[in-house]
Amino acid sequence: MDTLVDTRVIFKIARWDKCIAFLLDCPANDGYVQSYMHIGHHGDASIAFFNECKPATEEQYKDLYEELSSIGYRLYLRSRWNGNRKSQRF
Repeated sequence: MDTLVDTRVIFKIARWDKCIAFLLDCPANDGYVQSYMHIGHHGDASIAFFNECKPATEEQYKDLYEELSSIGYRLYLRSRWNGNRKSQRF
């Protein structure tokens, strides 16, 4: 990306112990949130799946944070989200 993309993000750990970034300001289908992983990269994740995942520690999400930053995201860490992409702008 040539320009930085401002994005709120929540890092969580899936039940298979992999870190996932949930990109709260990126487009996704209704009932879903945009997600990003090292393998597979971008994809929609259901709100139910988001809720199943556990919060990640800084040590767990550090590499994924750096990867997203390197491809053009300016990340704003969040710990909670109500499921509404429009109500919680920066």
